Amino acid sequence: MLYPIRHQLAAPLVALLLACLYQPLLADTRTIPTAYGDVTVEGQPESIVTLYEGALDSAIAVGAQPVGAIITRGGQSVASYIEEAAGVIEIVGAPGETNLEAVIALQPDLILAAARTSEEQYQLLSRIAPTVVLAVTPYQHDTWKRELALFARALGREDRARDVIERVEQRAAEVRRQVETVIPEDQRDTALVRWMPQGPLVMAEGLFSATVLASAGFEVDDAGLVSEGRPHSQPLSQENLSLMDRNWIFLATLNEDGREALEAARQAPAFKRLVANESGRILPVDGTLWTSASGPLAALAILDEIEAALK
Repeated sequence: MLYPIRHQLAAPLVALLLACLYQPLLADTRTIPTAYGDVTVEGQPESIVTLYEGALDSAIAVGAQPVGAIITRGGQSVASYIEEAAGVIEIVGAPGETNLEAVIALQPDLILAAARTSEEQYQLLSRIAPTVVLAVTPYQHDTWKRELALFARALGREDRARDVIERVEQRAAEVRRQVETVIPEDQRDTALVRWMPQGPLVMAEGLFSATVLASAGFEVDDAGLVSEGRPHSQPLSQENLSLMDRNWIFLATLNEDGREALEAARQAPAFKRLVANESGRILPVDGTLWTSASGPLAALAILDEIEAALK
């Protein structure tokens, strides 16, 4: 009589042991909601290709080391602020222009792509490796945080993402206290402008770097010049420069052409009459960081530059 009892107990015990052994495998398989449906990712991917600057930033911030990336807008490699952290990395294209052969050669097990990736492009990429295309509303104050959370989940590093967000928020609070100490409340209005050869572009209040400025205590104002869902205004003429005038102007250029155009504009009477120019509060900044990059490491770099400007 004892044997049948032992046999009856053994079956549930074996099932329990198998379930315990299998549970880590189940826990290590994640379903990621993306713009083109759910994508399944297993484990912690090791060969990662990023086709969006914010994806490269987010991946490195949570401890991953991508093997491939695109160049920064207006540059020849990844943005200078992240170049050292990226290390030796293969370039596989430019924003909106991916070299599929270069991606294939890297044999990725995960591809992180931008929200603007077309469905046709996604279908091609997904044949190479699981591809995460952002399904996040752009130009919101927390867009970068939601992007980071999505990429970190795909990378199997969600816990690190929470730590990174906390670090950025603490740093922003620290800089904000300095801003509130140094700049009177009625003088914190600012515009973020990208200077192009064809004229300045006022950047949207919801642009990544503009939200970082706001978190540091500045009042960012695009004067209603930016259409809903767009990153910037139409180019302003010299006659309309007053539309971007604020107590502070953070002025970004992407390349040498932009810098040359800015130097020429500085000689124009309309530019000289800007309040920010007369008070010495037009601050030149790197456009590859301020108007192209996004992610927690970019946020920390921007906060460092704001702090330096205060001094």
